[in-house]
Amino acid sequence: MQVYNAPLRDMRFVLNELHNDDGFGDLPAHAEFDSDLTDAILEEAAKLCQEVLLPLNRSGDEEGCTHENGPDGINRVRTPAGFKEAYDQFVEGGWAALASDPEWGGQGLPEAVNKLVEEMICSANLSFSLYPGLTHGATTAIEGHGSKDMQQEWLPRMVSGEWSGTMCLTEPHCGTDLGMLRTKAEPQGDGSYKITGSKIFISAGEHDLTDNIVHLVLARLPDAPAGVKGISLFLVPKFMPKEDGSVGPANGVQCAAIEHKMGLKASATCQMNFDASTGWLVGEPNEGLAAMFTMMNTERVSVGIQGLGVGEAAYQSAVWYAKDRVQGRSLSGTKYPDKPADPIIVHPDVRRMLMTMRAYNEGCRALSAWVSRALDAQKHSPDPEVRQRAEEFTALMTPVVKALFTDLASESANLAVQVYGGHGYIRESGVEQYVRDARITQIYEGTNGIQALDLVGRKMGAHFGRNLRSFFHPVSNFIEESKGEGPMKPMIDALEKAFGALQLSTATIAQKGLADPEEAGAAATEYLRLMGLVAMGYCFAKATKIAGLQVFFGSEDKAFYETKIKTATFFFERILPQATAHFLSIRAGKASMMAFTEDEF
Repeated sequence: MQVYNAPLRDMRFVLNELHNDDGFGDLPAHAEFDSDLTDAILEEAAKLCQEVLLPLNRSGDEEGCTHENGPDGINRVRTPAGFKEAYDQFVEGGWAALASDPEWGGQGLPEAVNKLVEEMICSANLSFSLYPGLTHGATTAIEGHGSKDMQQEWLPRMVSGEWSGTMCLTEPHCGTDLGMLRTKAEPQGDGSYKITGSKIFISAGEHDLTDNIVHLVLARLPDAPAGVKGISLFLVPKFMPKEDGSVGPANGVQCAAIEHKMGLKASATCQMNFDASTGWLVGEPNEGLAAMFTMMNTERVSVGIQGLGVGEAAYQSAVWYAKDRVQGRSLSGTKYPDKPADPIIVHPDVRRMLMTMRAYNEGCRALSAWVSRALDAQKHSPDPEVRQRAEEFTALMTPVVKALFTDLASESANLAVQVYGGHGYIRESGVEQYVRDARITQIYEGTNGIQALDLVGRKMGAHFGRNLRSFFHPVSNFIEESKGEGPMKPMIDALEKAFGALQLSTATIAQKGLADPEEAGAAATEYLRLMGLVAMGYCFAKATKIAGLQVFFGSEDKAFYETKIKTATFFFERILPQATAHFLSIRAGKASMMAFTEDEF
């Protein structure tokens, strides 16, 4: 059974209590968003997700999207029953415009709050989340690189949710290696271009939720240099707008088919054909990859949040079943003598799975809140030094958030199936959907292996190590300030040991990688996981410090803080020790990994 109630208390904790000392300071641009207002937003978002989106999650998975050949020659995609009505309600409630710039009709909500709303949407219905999520990413790219005229013409309707957006990168012959793309852009005499080519795996490429769909398409100009230095970005609408802004004639954009996927069946993943479609340049010629990465970096953090959302829903569904399902008796003696057996939640191995999922979710949520704070500071801090430090921190943590959160989500979804046993393996329970839906999050917006390569190849050494220092310094300072005797000593000692392993791994990769890039590549995935574990450990240690004081001083919410300490203790005792294993693997180097010849496989 799919169960979800938004974890509002933990969300308020990471938003209002955990990161007040992160060095990013208060932001005047967000002064109006006090705790009363943000609480109200979160509560209303929870209602929408629990009452409107969650009931459509399983039915949408069962029905899926439908590709139709229209009588007017335009191919269309129908979303599952209820999606159009839910989207209309979503837009009418202003949720599509939540975090967008007020200049274009947005509400200017801090990312620290918006990411919590995103998490709720993804927990309730991940397929639904992709439609507004892709639009927000597209508007970010247009805001960052489009001309003022382009922004004024397209952003208001996209921000409101009246029109939606996509990004079109992948082609049948090129995925990660975008330098191989073949889609062409022919300049016209009026400043527009004719775009011709085919794209695949385009999320929300065609659907019936909005009147128009605005595609951001990577293509090559006739005189473009080879490789990634010859890629430009173009805005290509499904329908050409009329002078009054309403939808006009078709623009040669067709959905040839929709992919038959493992999961996310209610999200239309499309094969798109552009046949001399009119488009306009976004940014400068041959600078399209930089413009697209503005959108992709936004999307990569959001994909991490998708993982967190699925992980939370899987955890809650597993807890419900573990309390409801009775099998066997407790090893320490019968707990429910009035029942034929005890609920399976009494068994240690079931507890192991539930606590692992809970620790993953709370750790990722805490880290997400820290990164979201940095996203806000990067954009809105009045202090240039703070903006720079925030930018360096988000650059470092973006691949960690994307890869770590989605890897853990996939693990959590599989643990949920394991808690259900045989009932988890059949569709009726609903939890196998989480396994299928979570799997793609480790692949799209750059596979998690690519995220790890980005971390060690670009982010780790960038700006002479300033990116790393933006993370290392807060962790190191916290450890030094918290050392000594006391109830937190075991946690601080464990964090210090894991942080030391991360520092030694960094030095090892830097040294070996200079001489042999394959050494860095061989260490990348485990290095990313090691950094993620340390980051979660740091957040859990901070949370424990805060919670301990609240318990000591007799907080009215004592039960919440006590469970926070228990979850943190489990993380430090049962999960963080993995850091040592990752360090040992990194130190071992590439030799055994690369020992086979290709013919030996």
